[in-house]
Amino acid sequence: MRNTQGVGSAQVVGNAQSVPIVPGVPIVSGVPGVPGVRTASGVQTVPGARKPAAAGIELHHLRCFVTLAEEQHFTRAAERLALSQPTVSRTIRRLEELIGYRLLERTTRQVTLTPEGDRLYDELRMLLPRLDAALRPVADGSFFRIGFAWGFPATWPQAAIERFEAETGVGVRVHRHDAALAGVDSGTADIAILRGRVTAPGMQAVTLLHEPRIAAVSVRSELAGQDEISWSELSRRRLVVNRVSGTSDLADWPVGARPEVAAYCENFDDWLEAVAGNRGVGVVPESIGRRHIHPFISFVAIPDAPPVPLHIVFPRHHAHPLTPRFIAHARATVGQCEGGRAAGGAATLPDRLAVPGSR
Repeated sequence: MRNTQGVGSAQVVGNAQSVPIVPGVPIVSGVPGVPGVRTASGVQTVPGARKPAAAGIELHHLRCFVTLAEEQHFTRAAERLALSQPTVSRTIRRLEELIGYRLLERTTRQVTLTPEGDRLYDELRMLLPRLDAALRPVADGSFFRIGFAWGFPATWPQAAIERFEAETGVGVRVHRHDAALAGVDSGTADIAILRGRVTAPGMQAVTLLHEPRIAAVSVRSELAGQDEISWSELSRRRLVVNRVSGTSDLADWPVGARPEVAAYCENFDDWLEAVAGNRGVGVVPESIGRRHIHPFISFVAIPDAPPVPLHIVFPRHHAHPLTPRFIAHARATVGQCEGGRAAGGAATLPDRLAVPGSR
């Protein structure tokens, strides 16, 4: 049927496919040169043609939808995806346009899935992890990767790794990453062993133990000859702070009684040299002092210092399937190696979720 009314009117004929209009070029059945039916929006419809359901849909549309379905909150989904909230909203709207039906019911307080959205989520939550696994480099596929930022614990991890490898048959690779999350957020590590406060949307933590803190001072410092120093006295000293992966910062002291910062460092090696050079005092977990890490650094006890938590951190969603097994071995060996310092339960990061395998 030929459209004789021009742009601004439309005729609907059976099942019609929308095809972009090229000015001056008539179209029929999607073939330039033959007339068809034009809608008021400037889109050519072709009788009897069906548009493929996946046409125009890309992976970023699907990942955005799955994340929003899991969070049921636009702001949290945007934080987890490292996108702006308007970008997430536009992506979801575009997916709904491409797929042809509504996926979400939106209110001022929450986001819920429609029946169609619930069905799509059930499919995608199984398909996307399989796709990710298929795309993972073969060289790393047979290893369980552990990241750490500095000061890898010297006792329990070795026993946990040995037991884990014997049980699963999967080898373990340990890598140092000079980053706050030691590679677990970027996908270069399956889990990370981290100390101190950890703020990471989309991540979860299991707290294994709490370590006492000690002061690290230059052998040239007047503090080097002391047996101990109080936490309040330390607040009157100048600190050297590792602001990328360190375990102590000014927030550890009350407002109005915080120490002055002598130097900020970006990694553990720079921090060591700044302390050894007598630029200020550092604060580290006691286990670091057992290693005698630098010939020009001495360690002084801080009996009243707040302890430092040590965690295993891993992705909240789509974690490595063997993560629960490693956590189980880590808990068992920490209890044997560290005794009373072992934590009794699990701790989560800001977005809470049950720890896999911890029932």
